Amino acid sequence: MVIFVEDNKLISPELEDIEEERLERSLRPKTLDEYIGQDKVKENMKVYIEAAKKRGEPLDHVLLYGPPGLGKTTLSNIISNEMNSNIKITSGPAIEKPGDLAALLTNLNEFDVLFIDEIHRLNKSVEEILYPALEDYTLDIIIGKGPSARSIRLDLPKFTLIGATTRVGSLTTPLRDRFGIVERLDLYKPDDLKTIVKRSSRILEIDIDDEAAMEIARRSRGTPRIANRILKRVRDYAAVLGDGNINLKLAKIALNKLEIDELGLDEIDRKMLETIILKYSGGPVGVETLAATIGEEVETIEDVYEPYLMQIGFLSRTPRGRIALEPAYKHIGIEFSK
Repeated sequence: MVIFVEDNKLISPELEDIEEERLERSLRPKTLDEYIGQDKVKENMKVYIEAAKKRGEPLDHVLLYGPPGLGKTTLSNIISNEMNSNIKITSGPAIEKPGDLAALLTNLNEFDVLFIDEIHRLNKSVEEILYPALEDYTLDIIIGKGPSARSIRLDLPKFTLIGATTRVGSLTTPLRDRFGIVERLDLYKPDDLKTIVKRSSRILEIDIDDEAAMEIARRSRGTPRIANRILKRVRDYAAVLGDGNINLKLAKIALNKLEIDELGLDEIDRKMLETIILKYSGGPVGVETLAATIGEEVETIEDVYEPYLMQIGFLSRTPRGRIALEPAYKHIGIEFSK
């Protein structure tokens, strides 16, 4: 392990990673009142949580879906906090076999929250074990193999499963139907993102003016995670090129250096649009072909880049493939031709 010496202190890369993770957690709100945006989801969750607490029951199982970076994990922690319960966090790919899920479920206490990120990637055999756990709070375990194998049913404490996914359509119908609460998180409006940027800047002890905060918000693709990431990078430029305070001029310099344009498009977005328009005459072009051409994964294009480009009217997804629309031509400076 490499250890750096700075001002007579020992600093390891692992410690720096821990500090970055701690900082990321500190930016996350702890209660529904602190949670900015997603008003409809917030109002619904307040009712469901209050009703469950009045009945003395666990909250019904919750499914949160929407593009990445919108706060599904944050909202899950808030739900656990509002219910005064503990939360255990895992992800679909991490639960490889039924025994892994059984270990998680049997270690839960009454009213605990189990959060499974990327729940659409659960193994089929694991998913089958989950059904009775969600409906009846029981777990069927097979012990042994062959003729001597026998089934044991274990009673589980009443718990709440919160599943998060960017691909709700990839969930099987039996699993999706077992969630009593299903909420979609939408991309944020610039005003809400500006509020998030201002809140994060106070936590990070950064002075930022309203114009700079709005500039960062407008270029954050409607996503709080991106807004916070950009804020931290703009902070670096402000510390080196200025006095540490962020004004509009410094924000624009930093955002241009980061190659994030006025609409929040980065190098990959522009590369996608230019590929569709210049190499494939505006489309339609299949997503596999597009991914191979620009050197990105199909899932990354579908989950990260396409939703925003479609929302701002630059891209259309058709059965025949992706088509660039007229505003995309204008944005990259190419004459539109039908």
